[in-house]
Amino acid sequence: MGILLLQACGTKNETNSQEISSLEVSVPIQMDTTISQEFVADINAINNVEIRARVKGYLDKIHVDEGKAVRKGQVLFTINNLEYLAEVMRAKSILNQTMAEIKAEELELINTRLLVDRNVIAKNQLSIALAKIEGLKAKKEEAEAHVKAAQLRVEYSSIRAPFDGVVDRLPFKIGSLVDEGTLLTTLSDTKNVFAYFNVSEKEYLAFAELGEGFKNNSAVTLLLANGELYPHGGKVETIEGEFDKNTGNIAFRARFDNPEKLLKHGSSGRIQMPKKVNGYWLLPQKAVFEIQEKNYVFIKDKTGTLKMKSLVPEIRMPHFYLVKGFSSSDTVLVEGIQLVKQGQKIKGEYVPMRQILEKSKTL
Repeated sequence: MGILLLQACGTKNETNSQEISSLEVSVPIQMDTTISQEFVADINAINNVEIRARVKGYLDKIHVDEGKAVRKGQVLFTINNLEYLAEVMRAKSILNQTMAEIKAEELELINTRLLVDRNVIAKNQLSIALAKIEGLKAKKEEAEAHVKAAQLRVEYSSIRAPFDGVVDRLPFKIGSLVDEGTLLTTLSDTKNVFAYFNVSEKEYLAFAELGEGFKNNSAVTLLLANGELYPHGGKVETIEGEFDKNTGNIAFRARFDNPEKLLKHGSSGRIQMPKKVNGYWLLPQKAVFEIQEKNYVFIKDKTGTLKMKSLVPEIRMPHFYLVKGFSSSDTVLVEGIQLVKQGQKIKGEYVPMRQILEKSKTL
């Protein structure tokens, strides 16, 4: 290292040595391309609901186990329903009694009408009989409602899956007393999943330039938490209607097929979305050096003298940066930036940038 520093800081004769004159130089090339930009994503099952008790009672049976797949309509839990069956019987008894009373009053109404027709009793007695029947009919409707309510409680004692899904944790065991509204488990349908991710306004506008493909089912990929690429591609389905005032972001939602059930509700990942970039210049990362938190490259002028030029690495690619502010007349020092300093003269060995790009693909 000491030798290198001596060379860099040496005399004019030393700068013209074979080592300096053979340094690699190139000219940046302008690229229009599409890159992938990553966003942190939250994975949600399309259907994820809490399964709660709708009646109070003791758990008689638990028909499923944690993590097991169930079908729509399958019984998950049974709550002791003897009390609710008794309510059904009582409600039906009241209903039958009311129907019997209506039948008796209808027979009485026939007799009353005959007596009124023969002027044996006053006409208002007919109105009274009719009113009694109407009252009993209302009572019958109330009794029928009680029967239906009691039957519903019996039905609610068998808790069924509202859709195909996977059962989560079971916090209660057989014999546990549960109240109305008690959380028994969670059911997730993960045949497909939603990936929610937030995009800044600047990035949103950049993506919007992709056209209709962005607005309607833009293709995206998903990196899993372990860095591996999820084997199934996804599509952006919808974008929220407004930006969050606190963060300046807008939420996107993408859908992914999940046939192997690899993705679970609540997991995370990184969405990769295509981003179109135009008018950027390609520079090798090894040509860039940093001084006081600013980035520079060496430019060789027509006389072979090196001059520093600042840059902002706007987009990072494998082994390269995409930057602004360059042109095809800039000859950039690619190799040996640690051996030289500003103001030195080199002859350099020109290598086309596309050749450097192709070589990097084999690394």
